[in-house]
Amino acid sequence: MRILSWNVNGVRAVVKKGFFNWLESESPDVACLQEVKARTEDLDDAILNPEGYHAVWNPAERKGYSGVAIFTKKKPKAIHRGIGIERFDVEGRVIRMEFKDFDLLNVYFPNGTSGSERLQYKMEFYDAFLEHCEQLRAEGRELVITGDVNTAHKAIDLKNPKANEKNSGFLPEERAWVDKFVSHGYVDSFREFHPEPDQYTWWSYRFNVRAKNVGWRIDYFFVTEKLMAKVKDSFIQADVMGSDHCPIGLEIKAK
Repeated sequence: MRILSWNVNGVRAVVKKGFFNWLESESPDVACLQEVKARTEDLDDAILNPEGYHAVWNPAERKGYSGVAIFTKKKPKAIHRGIGIERFDVEGRVIRMEFKDFDLLNVYFPNGTSGSERLQYKMEFYDAFLEHCEQLRAEGRELVITGDVNTAHKAIDLKNPKANEKNSGFLPEERAWVDKFVSHGYVDSFREFHPEPDQYTWWSYRFNVRAKNVGWRIDYFFVTEKLMAKVKDSFIQADVMGSDHCPIGLEIKAK
């Protein structure tokens, strides 16, 4: 199974920048989108129901904000939206699909850059999400978790770590949570295959930094330890334009 994930920073905008050409040429079994920034009633059918895919949407209640979607060729056994906590679920941050061998969670984690209140919300979401995952694993499920985590885990995961130690996205408490998440048995699959530096998934729109590759790796595929043996590759498509993020991908021998 080939799964791709992309924070599109507005689905209507990315469609105008060649999204469907990318989807057709890549032809993933599953495509997970974050930050779709659209309610379903505001989208035309070509976007809502892409040809050849079952489409599931979980938009935020607030217009033009957040929201996630999954396009899948194979119909899942079950679909779940949110994590069961209203103050998080109104922001349209999670879709979970049950497949035969694993559950796939597509997640747009909160951004903590707009002040202390949102940073606290982000940290509370982090803790609630880990608890949600642990409950699923207690039920015997293996998990693939993908999306925009909005935190660079280690110094290797951003170009300028020293300059960003006091900025949300690289704060000690945010990085400590990723440490905790990994310690619970969720493997950062990309780093298993690609330990080298200068591998990023997000670049600011300012100062032409993408051309200089001054970026951050804040988009991930986490895989439960037992399932990791079935992962064949985890990769970044840094050359794909259309958003301030680029797509990431996972090849897994599973159904």
